[in-house]
Amino acid sequence: MRPVYVAGFAELPHLLQDNLLDEPEMVQRVTAAALADAGLGRDDVGFTCSGSNDYVMGRPFSFATALDGLGAWPPIRESHVEMDGAWALYEAWVRLQHGDVDVALAYGFGKSSLGSVEAVRTLELDPYSLAPLGIGPLPLAALQARALLDAGLATEADFAAVVERSRRDGNRNHTAPMTEAMSAAHALTLPYISSPLRGHDGPVRTDGAAAIVLSTEPVGPRIAGISHCIDAHQPGFRDLTVSRSIATAAAAAGGTSGVDVVELHVEYSSQEGIVLRALGLDSSVSVSPSGGALVANTPMVAGLCRIGHAANAVRGGAKRALAHATSGPLLQHNLICILEPA
Repeated sequence: MRPVYVAGFAELPHLLQDNLLDEPEMVQRVTAAALADAGLGRDDVGFTCSGSNDYVMGRPFSFATALDGLGAWPPIRESHVEMDGAWALYEAWVRLQHGDVDVALAYGFGKSSLGSVEAVRTLELDPYSLAPLGIGPLPLAALQARALLDAGLATEADFAAVVERSRRDGNRNHTAPMTEAMSAAHALTLPYISSPLRGHDGPVRTDGAAAIVLSTEPVGPRIAGISHCIDAHQPGFRDLTVSRSIATAAAAAGGTSGVDVVELHVEYSSQEGIVLRALGLDSSVSVSPSGGALVANTPMVAGLCRIGHAANAVRGGAKRALAHATSGPLLQHNLICILEPA
């Protein structure tokens, strides 16, 4: 396999509502910043892949409109995934393995403020037995959290501790949209919104974009391994307290031995323990030092940001960093990317 390196990373500020930038403007700013971070120009890019969702954006072919922000003339080699930008990065990594392209650009963009992400996410469920019920991500996550409590694998205090750390780190690193700091003790006094989950146990929905430049030249953290795996689509067909797909993807990516930083794409505080156990890790590693997706969850972007922040951790001295991205209901589809110094 050709070695591939994260040459550049950029993300726009995650805002509760971005009324200033449309899709092409978001893409133009974030891709220009990522290329500047890599010290490269647009003419250096041999392949581009984007991740977005037209349902979330509320516009048909919004990904095609966003291409205007790339200056895609003369025509470029380009692809698109209707998923988080982490999977766009995976396609870009595969494309670099072909050998005829040396630089690739992956980006994702999304806006939670344009409509109800919960209503859109309902459409990803089984169209016969679940989607007609109108059940959204929150009630499903509450069922998963209840299963964890009943199995003795977690407590509500564990959920609150995740919230406290995520908000503290997100505010310290300016990756959260000014979320209020919250102690675990205070979190446990707030009302339930879907028992056993409280309002802060769910994600802060945001608008934003992110981009990563990949290169076959050793100019940044090396992607030591990357893989993704999927569990059964129907949540009722699997044990919601574990994630076999995460464990399988991690093993295929090279395993978690020596990992000292993990960036996890968990939308609910209750899910962090599931991911860590599937990875064979515990809180002795640095968990989502960026604050994670819990405090800045831009649809189609949060997973790609995890890879970017893991790369930044390696740049900052981490020996081995792991980035996790998820898609689908209740950690159904998971991607693992291992990063090491070049």
